[in-house]
Amino acid sequence: MQSALDYSPKKINKAWVDSQRQDKRLTQLIDDLLDLGIEPEKVERKKLDKLADSHNHQGIVIEVDMPAELSESDLKNAVLTLTGTPLFLVLDNVQDPHNFGACLRTADATGVHGVIVTKDNAAGITPTVCKVASGAAETVPVYQVTNLARTLRWLKEQGIWVMGAAGETTQTAYQTDFTVPLALVVGAEGKGLRRLTKEQCDVLVKLPMLGKVESLNLSVATGVLLYETLRQRSAIV
Repeated sequence: MQSALDYSPKKINKAWVDSQRQDKRLTQLIDDLLDLGIEPEKVERKKLDKLADSHNHQGIVIEVDMPAELSESDLKNAVLTLTGTPLFLVLDNVQDPHNFGACLRTADATGVHGVIVTKDNAAGITPTVCKVASGAAETVPVYQVTNLARTLRWLKEQGIWVMGAAGETTQTAYQTDFTVPLALVVGAEGKGLRRLTKEQCDVLVKLPMLGKVESLNLSVATGVLLYETLRQRSAIV
């Protein structure tokens, strides 16, 4: 709710609030909505539960327009007009909305220029993704592409290195140069990179694993890699 007020207030269409709650936080949210010209409808909690599809709503539910997902053509325009060293995050068939939302949040924090996702067999921008992203779904461009391998080939033609995260490689992220123009590719939960995607990668890297678990959560691993990119790039500024 607060993220919508902070980053996309013009996309809020309607609001419903718990008629039995009168705490300070909810009162402030109602005042903020009234300032936007939106008068929340007071309803019983059962209706809020239904509107929120049983998700935790904390006494208020809003209807908002979802952020737009951009096209492959939009991506090409963005790359060709980009100033600075490119940094894109590529999610290969990532389906979990919580991981997608968390990746968007980290992408915003680390200065990623855009997130590239597959059109099929992947999570799109949903209310759950927006909630987890905490505003990043509004600030980070998301590009949907039909053929990821073709898109990666095109990025390489533009001088962007394609780096894939893969646990089976021997090269670690800490042995790798992240200061180059970069598209960082992360595979789906439990599956990793698809074969055709992996074949388009210029280099594969992994994170050192000293314990007994085989891998990190997708969004956690993505966060480590993006912050290593930020660390290296900050060191040469």
